[in-house]
Amino acid sequence: MISRLPAPSPTIARVAPFAVFALLTSFQGYGPETAKYWIYAAKTVLGAGLLWWVWPVAKEMRWTFSWAGLLVGVVIAGLWIGLEPFYPHFGRGGKPWNPFADFGERSALAWFFVSVRLLAVTLVVPPLEEVFYRSFLYRYISKPDFESVPLKGVRWPAFLITAALFGAAHPGEWLPGMLCGAAYQALVCWKGRLGDAILAHAVTNLILGIYVVSSRSFQFW
Repeated sequence: MISRLPAPSPTIARVAPFAVFALLTSFQGYGPETAKYWIYAAKTVLGAGLLWWVWPVAKEMRWTFSWAGLLVGVVIAGLWIGLEPFYPHFGRGGKPWNPFADFGERSALAWFFVSVRLLAVTLVVPPLEEVFYRSFLYRYISKPDFESVPLKGVRWPAFLITAALFGAAHPGEWLPGMLCGAAYQALVCWKGRLGDAILAHAVTNLILGIYVVSSRSFQFW
């Protein structure tokens, strides 16, 4: 049996997976062109391991199926794609993340990296980002003793700041990013749990990922 590392503090449990994932993302533009794919695969495995580590502490990080979460996920995916021609995009310089362009359309390695990314954005990124933005940041802005702040209920300064920061974290798609952050946060405020937002986030990312690969619209990635 694999022994679990010492339990992290409540803050580290909600911040560390996101911080490590973001740090590794910042290195993807360095080194050989193909290095970014290996870095993405590595951060996916590490992110999954960190989620497993913090799972007992961040008890709100549990998946929940609800029709509301499913509907929000589908609507946000539609907005993410549909709004593309109607707002300015920032931070899209450089070559898109497109393994088919670097390894070939029929390359098994290209499909491996695409599969890894689809798994990451569907199963790893949603709980990792939601526990940071919705469980930690939203509540911390309201009160540094964030664990004493209930998930349920709207706190407007924190709501608006969190949505804006979520959009800023997606500069190429800042507008749907802000709408996305607001919609997921509204789910948490309404339901009083994180699971619906995790589901919505996963549905959005899965639909968007399938669209990216099928239409070769890699500017979204």
